Amino acid sequence: MAEKRRKFDRDFREGAVRIVHETGRSIAQVARELGIHEGTLANWVARDRQRHAGADGGWLNESEREELLRLRRENAEIAMERDVLERSVVLWVKEATK
Repeated sequence: MAEKRRKFDRDFREGAVRIVHETGRSIAQVARELGIHEGTLANWVARDRQRHAGADGGWLNESEREELLRLRRENAEIAMERDVLERSVVLWVKEATK
């Protein structure tokens, strides 16, 4: 019997690729966390890299690309920390108003 293929919408695929790029985590790790096959995510990442190859117009040198990648990772981490803090403040306010 043939295995039924799962379909993923565009937002899910783009979000998964963005997690790989912004957090710097491995494709395998992100795939496990999302419950998808590693090869599937690797294909999505490769397709995204091809689509955006040369997107910076060749204006960035190697050190600038490395810095940009580092800053994007740092920004993603800070955004996650902010979200956690916002949630904890909401919970704290709910507790304080009881």
